[in-house]
Amino acid sequence: MTNDVVLPFPFPFPFPFPFPFPSLILLIFAYLIWFHFLARTLTGPRVWPVIGSLPALISNRRRFHDWMAGNLRSTGSAATYQTCTVALPFFARKQGFYTVTCHPRNIEHVLRTRFENYPKGPDWQAAFHDLLGQGIFNSDGEIWLVQRKTAALEFTTRTLRQAMDRWVNRTIRTRLWCILDKAAEYKTAVDLQDLLLRLTFDNICGLTFGKDPQTLSPELPATPFALAFDSATEATLHRLLYPSILWRLKKLLCIGMERRLKESLKVIEEYINDAVAARKESPSDDLLSRFMKKKHDGDGDGNRFSAAVLHRIALNFVLAGRDTSSVALTWFFWLVMNHPHVEATILAEISTVLRETRGDDPRRWIEEPLMFDEADKLVYLKAALAETLRLYPSVPLDFKYVVADDVLPDGSFVPAGSTVTYSIYSVGRMKSIWGEDCGEFKPDRWLSPDGDRFEGPKDGYKFVAFNAGPRTCLGKDLAYLQMKSIASAVLLRYQLAPVPGHRVEQKMSLTLFTKNGLRVYLHPRRLG
Repeated sequence: MTNDVVLPFPFPFPFPFPFPFPSLILLIFAYLIWFHFLARTLTGPRVWPVIGSLPALISNRRRFHDWMAGNLRSTGSAATYQTCTVALPFFARKQGFYTVTCHPRNIEHVLRTRFENYPKGPDWQAAFHDLLGQGIFNSDGEIWLVQRKTAALEFTTRTLRQAMDRWVNRTIRTRLWCILDKAAEYKTAVDLQDLLLRLTFDNICGLTFGKDPQTLSPELPATPFALAFDSATEATLHRLLYPSILWRLKKLLCIGMERRLKESLKVIEEYINDAVAARKESPSDDLLSRFMKKKHDGDGDGNRFSAAVLHRIALNFVLAGRDTSSVALTWFFWLVMNHPHVEATILAEISTVLRETRGDDPRRWIEEPLMFDEADKLVYLKAALAETLRLYPSVPLDFKYVVADDVLPDGSFVPAGSTVTYSIYSVGRMKSIWGEDCGEFKPDRWLSPDGDRFEGPKDGYKFVAFNAGPRTCLGKDLAYLQMKSIASAVLLRYQLAPVPGHRVEQKMSLTLFTKNGLRVYLHPRRLG
C-alpha cells in the first residue's frame, strides 16, 4: 500500500511520504478566517496573509519615510488617528506587528509617562551589543541610569563647552576652510556631506577621547579607524533589517557582513585601547578622562568605571555625536540654497553679531570662525536649524519594545513583546500638528512674535529630533552651537550652488543621509 497523495492537478513529482492533505486544507482555511477578522482591525498599509506588509514595504523602500507619513495621514478615525500598523512577514500573532505612530500624546506616553514599559528591548540591544555593549545608548534600567547621571554632570560644565569650542574652531580654521578655499579657487565641486561627516567625526573623537583621527585633511584620507567605524555601523544596521536567526548564523560561520563586523571591531578596539592608555598617562579635559576620574554607585561600592565599560562609553558618544550634526547640516545647506530669503536673513543676523564683537571691517569677520559665545546670539540661525530638523530629523524614526500590554492615549492597543515605532519624520509633516504650511521651510515659526527670541513649541512632544523625556539628548545645546559655528563659517565665506543635475535623495538608513551626498560649487562671498 502506498502513501502517495494523488493531486487533482499536474505536479512534477509524487509525495513519497505521509501528507495530511485534508488537515492542511483545514488549517489554511482556519488561518484565513482568523486573518480576515484580524486584518479588519488594522490600519495602515494593506496586510496580506503570510507575507504581511512586505509587498508595500518593498515597493516603497526608496521613499519609505514619505510613504509612512502618508499612511499615518490616511488613518481617518478618531480612535486611530496618526497611528497605523505594519505587519511583519510570516506573523502568527499580534506580536508580529509594528505599531507606528506620530501622535504627540502617544510619543509622550512612550517616552515619559510609561517610560519603564518601553525600553530599547532585547532585539535592539542584541543587534548593537558587539559594537556598543551596554553603553548609554544601548542599555536600559540601572546600567543606563548610572551612565546617564554621570554624563549629565559633565555636559553641564563650562569646561566641556570650552573644549568643544576649541575643537570646532581649530577644525574649521585649519582644515575645512583650506579645502573649501581650494575648491572655490579651482572651481571644483565638493561633496559637502562627506566633508561635514569628516569634520564632525574629528570633533567628536577629539572631544570624547582627545585623539584626532584627522579625516578632514586636504587629501581626505581614508583612516583605518574611520573606515572600521563606518563598516561596523553598517554591519550592525544590517542586523536590524533581517531576522535575528540569519545574522546569528552568519556570525557563527563568520561570513558576510558579520565577518566585516568582526574585523572592524578589532581595529576599533585597538584604537580605543591606545586612547584609554594615553588618557591614563596624561588626563585631559575630554569626556573619556572625565569618566575615568568619576566614581559611580552602579555596583554599590562607588568604584570607577572598568576599562571595558570606558571603551563602550566612548564609542557610544562617537556614534551619537558624529552623524546627527553632519546630516542635519547637510539638509540645512540644501534648504538654504533653495530659499535665498532665509540665507539673506541668516547673513544679516551674523553680520549684526560680528559688528558688535569684531567691529565694522568684514575682513575681520572671516579671520576666525565664530566662538560659541558669539554663536549663542544667533537666534534666527538656530530657528533655521530647528526647522531643518523638523522637516529632516537626523534620526527619522525610533523603536521601543513593549514590556507589558498597554493602551496608547489614542486608544491603540499594544501587546507585550511587540514594537512601537514613533516616526519623527512624520510628526513634522502633519497639518494637525504644525498647520497647513507644515511642508514649508519657515524658520520664523520658531521665533517669538517680536522675532528676538527662540521659542520651541509649547508641546515638547511635537518636536523630538533630540528625543524627549528621561532620554533627552544631553548634547543638544552643544550640537546647536557646533552647527551654528559651522554654518556661519561656510555661509560667511561662500555662496553655495548645487551641481547641475545632482539629485538630492534620502538614503534609507537609521540616519537620514542624502543618498548621493550633497555636491556643490563654492563662490567666494563679498561682504560689506
